[in-house]
Amino acid sequence: MTSATVPVTAGPKSDVPGSEEAWRAVLARDRRYDGRFVTGVFSTGIYCRPSCAARHPARANVGFFADGRAARAAGLRPCLRCLPDDVARDEAAVAAALATLRAAETAPPLAQLAAAAGYSPAHFQRVFSRLVGLSPAAYVRSLRRERALAALAGADRVTDAIYDSGYSAPSRFYAASEGRMGMSPSAWRDGGRGVTIRWAVVTTTLGPMLVAATDKGICRLAFTEPADDLRTRFPHAELAPADPAFTALLAEVVAAVEQPGRPSAHIPLDVQGTAFQERVWAALRQIPAGETRSYAEIAAAAGHPAAVRAAGSANGANAVAVLIPCHRVVRADGSLGGYAWGPAIKQELLRRERMAN
Repeated sequence: MTSATVPVTAGPKSDVPGSEEAWRAVLARDRRYDGRFVTGVFSTGIYCRPSCAARHPARANVGFFADGRAARAAGLRPCLRCLPDDVARDEAAVAAALATLRAAETAPPLAQLAAAAGYSPAHFQRVFSRLVGLSPAAYVRSLRRERALAALAGADRVTDAIYDSGYSAPSRFYAASEGRMGMSPSAWRDGGRGVTIRWAVVTTTLGPMLVAATDKGICRLAFTEPADDLRTRFPHAELAPADPAFTALLAEVVAAVEQPGRPSAHIPLDVQGTAFQERVWAALRQIPAGETRSYAEIAAAAGHPAAVRAAGSANGANAVAVLIPCHRVVRADGSLGGYAWGPAIKQELLRRERMAN
């Protein structure tokens, strides 16, 4: 039996990839695909996780199945090295832990979460980090910060919002936000009051481009957008012209846009979102230039495989085009899908990246 006669078997999951995508995931040992399908190796009679560390089999000896049940029905047995049937257990354990953390006023310690799942603390930490993209402690910090920012939007007193979000003191919130928020909590709540944002509109081969930055980093990058957008987003900020520091940063941004695929991770960003949005944005920045991912793949990378629609919304909430490369996300059938600045710009960015590679 060969891969030519064994397609990915249909199953209960709606995000099972096609055979070629599945094979690429196996070659990359991509953990994001664990739980979405299993790899059947007919020469050895076993099935594995996509991320299995064992030596890759010949492509002709491989078929793909939606889950272990389908693979066992074909006469295969689970790999003793990667234990593919444990994926469902891992996902259930992490889902239960996430529900516990979201509902708890005080986050339970790692040992308690692990015990509830029947895992050792070290193993549970690895499983949680792989599926969610953050350690349990980092997820708790992100969740607490998300609650604080939401509370700040409507609170009369900053300190009340901070305490209500679970911080033991305002200093804890400020320390957690250091280096991540260009605006103080009160400025965040009050439309940028007290913050200076420098900006410019420059001509690029993709059209006029608006770039704006706080002293922490780029807070807005948009094409064909009027400068009035900044006033709408930050009604109380001081909008100022470029200074030498901003001009140097602007040159880096223009180079990243004109040469997509050029390293840009060093360019500082000042963007904020919910915990899920930030995980989606982090996943976007992991997509290599010249490659694309589906919305389902991004949702899985953000730790919520079923949240495909929410992943699309998080893409749309991205305030810094190209630097967080949401243009690298396409529909499951390979078509372009939506893009805030129009399909022509998205298509051109992808074309340039592929040419560069």
